[in-house]
Amino acid sequence: MNNFFKIDKKIIEASEKAMEQSEKAFKRIDSITEYNQQKVLAAFIDNKVSENHLGISTGYGYGDPGRETLDKVVAQVFGGEDAVMRHTFTCGTHTLATALFGILRPGDTMLCATGLPYDTIQPAIGITGTPGQGSLKDLGVKYIQADLDEKGEPDIEKIVSLLDSSVKMVYIQRSRGYSLRPSLSVAKIGEIAKAVKAVSDAVIMVDNCYGEFVEETEPLQVGADLIAGSLIKNPGGGIAPCGGYIAGKKEYVELCTYRMTTPGLGREVGATLGQNRNLFMGFFSAPHVTGEALKTAEFTASLFNILGYDVTPKPGEVRADIIQSVLLKNEEALIAFCQGMQKGAPVDSYVTPEPWDMPGYDSKVIMAAGAFTLGSSIELSADAPLREPYAAWMQGGLNFHSGKTGVMLAAQAMFEKGLIV
Repeated sequence: MNNFFKIDKKIIEASEKAMEQSEKAFKRIDSITEYNQQKVLAAFIDNKVSENHLGISTGYGYGDPGRETLDKVVAQVFGGEDAVMRHTFTCGTHTLATALFGILRPGDTMLCATGLPYDTIQPAIGITGTPGQGSLKDLGVKYIQADLDEKGEPDIEKIVSLLDSSVKMVYIQRSRGYSLRPSLSVAKIGEIAKAVKAVSDAVIMVDNCYGEFVEETEPLQVGADLIAGSLIKNPGGGIAPCGGYIAGKKEYVELCTYRMTTPGLGREVGATLGQNRNLFMGFFSAPHVTGEALKTAEFTASLFNILGYDVTPKPGEVRADIIQSVLLKNEEALIAFCQGMQKGAPVDSYVTPEPWDMPGYDSKVIMAAGAFTLGSSIELSADAPLREPYAAWMQGGLNFHSGKTGVMLAAQAMFEKGLIV
């Protein structure tokens, strides 16, 4: 470590202690990673993935065998009847919006079971944003939400009380977003699904971002009807350069494909333009890379806990996504943390991130993200709005050893400003 980076002895000693504390959690993560890697490998073998599937289609993209086989692999891995994985989804928000608009119709009600959803999906729903842009609200879809209970958990009794015949969708956000509430385990999602299905035939949709391959099971296996996520998070394995996926019951995925392209064409069109190889390889690598990100998160929790900062999840706590929050107490510490982490990035390490007015957010946001793919959350990154509680939401790490170094450099930057004593 000292041969390449200038890190104070105090930080190094704390990191050694953090590694010792993380041994049990690392063993658990390795077990989950191996299970999920075997699951993905089996799906590749069962669906006879071949060199022919890694090729290129152009124009309309009719009959692309790679695209069609990839969909089957994704459906099998996630436990769904059907799936679509496409590089043409521009981001997670676009993918989620495609699913929302694919299912919901004028007069329907969307019930969010996990309180206020993540900032960037709010304009698509019509919670925020400019009227007239074509949000669900503009199109006559009503939105209601069940706020979380005092522990930050879904209030299942409240959720059930809000269900009536107009509720077409119950929407669940698995990850915490820019909040400190617990991310949802697959088991907790199953509890919600069971309670809803006992009294309603509403479609249960899960925003699965940051949660794929963190556990051995996925939401479709416990009662969810539809899941969606981004390929520059867990399931892209740090290789997919863009894109997203939607998986679940065949009838619902089919409806989503008509929003993805156009009614009447759906999944039958869409040239892959040489991206099949990246998507196959990224999805194959995803369980391992997710495991590395989980180890980076666990190490971060232990290190900053030792250094006197509150963290969530706590060291050793069972995780439901790859996100690690560090409560940095004030703006100065938050900025120093992100700037220090940037110094450990393989790309743009020399750049100093500064807070800026990022589209879709109501506060200035600072982001540390020196990534091979712009905005890739599965690569080591940290970001936060400059508002209470001045917490950094850190995620990713293509490999643990570089992720560990980035986290130590974040601590070093704070140390140099007298924020760690």
